Amino acid sequence: MGAIAREGIRVDEARRLILQEFHPLPPESVPLREALGRVLAEGLRADHDLPPFPNSAMDGYAVRAADTAEATRDRPVRLQVAGEAAAGHPFPGIVQPGTAVRIATGAPLPTGADAVVPVEDTDDPGGPGRPLPRVVAVFRPVQPGEAVRPAGEDVARGTVVLPPGTVLTPGALALLAALGRLEVPVHRRPRVALLAIGDELVEPGRPLPPGGIYETNRTALAAQALEAGAEPIVLGIARDHPEDLQRLLDEAAAHRPDLIVSSAGASMGAYDWVKEVVGRHGAIHLWRVNIRPGKPFAFGHYRGIPFFGLPGNPVSAMITFDQFVRPALRRLGGYPRPERPRIPVILAEPVASDGRETYFRALIVHEDGALRARLSGLQGSHILSAMARANGLVIVPEGVRSLPAGAVVMAEVWVHLQDLIGVPAAPPAYIVEEVP
Repeated sequence: MGAIAREGIRVDEARRLILQEFHPLPPESVPLREALGRVLAEGLRADHDLPPFPNSAMDGYAVRAADTAEATRDRPVRLQVAGEAAAGHPFPGIVQPGTAVRIATGAPLPTGADAVVPVEDTDDPGGPGRPLPRVVAVFRPVQPGEAVRPAGEDVARGTVVLPPGTVLTPGALALLAALGRLEVPVHRRPRVALLAIGDELVEPGRPLPPGGIYETNRTALAAQALEAGAEPIVLGIARDHPEDLQRLLDEAAAHRPDLIVSSAGASMGAYDWVKEVVGRHGAIHLWRVNIRPGKPFAFGHYRGIPFFGLPGNPVSAMITFDQFVRPALRRLGGYPRPERPRIPVILAEPVASDGRETYFRALIVHEDGALRARLSGLQGSHILSAMARANGLVIVPEGVRSLPAGAVVMAEVWVHLQDLIGVPAAPPAYIVEEVP
């Protein structure tokens, strides 16, 4: 990006410049039970067929289909029962002409059989613990392959079952378990060091002195880092003094994280030391972004480690983390799409902006067959209650200063779409405040 910081650029350009510096982390092998949500670093092939052998899709009788060709309910075909097959207990013999083997769902199809007659199409009454009959009456003909799961029907040996970049869902893990996998190669989780800056900040749980406020950003950002698939390293609070900030930055660097995130100190005030201190052992590449809220934002490197300087106001910190830090963490984690998807929603109330790309905290609901968005509260960058009520962000593009109710805008939803059904109505509309 060069030695001179770029200042006041567009949100999408800032995100592009940041993301070009990040690449997926090297792979590590983790147990299958710890791999949910991780990203495959390598494609995986099947070592064997799935199912590994032909097996019965139903409880019934394994037969030679030709032996049932003349069966009707009025004139059933009667077959000698040679034995039975259960899951994990194959029938050891061969199904000879005129014979059948009682079989349970999932049991291997015996040699010589090519179909299964469902138990309801026989005179066997079914039910557990019933004795093995000597003869079974079959009431209808079956075709070869009927009620049989062939070997390799799901996955054939040697095929790629999951390509690299696959996000491991419960279904993907079930498939790998069925193929006998104990561990999987996934991209390492990124590690992010988090610190706060400010003389006024007090650790939660301690008495508040005059002029003090509880420090909230590390808690919020650590939760956002976990949600992004990263491992947060929560450090202390640096006071508004350059040497104390450098001490804490050096402590962060000693943990060898994949990136460092600070909150506060990145503005233009007399006590904002981020730009100077980071510059001593690194550089600031981006300085302020045309985003609302969150304009006091910095990106660079400290001792060779990517560094993000977020605003001190809690909502601004969370939104800039979501828009800039989260995509970097997702790319490090190997996710194929680092940015959140955006969907169109209908504004349920008018909104106003100052021309910067604006992110309104919103409650998005499903009403009358459409997704509608209402502001979740006051929009000041210090208003955490609106952030707590929100389930997404409504995005007003740069250059747009107002939009009426009914306008269609893009939104990022923080919950699964199905969770929007039945969301309670939002609180009354609020006047939009100016935010830094």
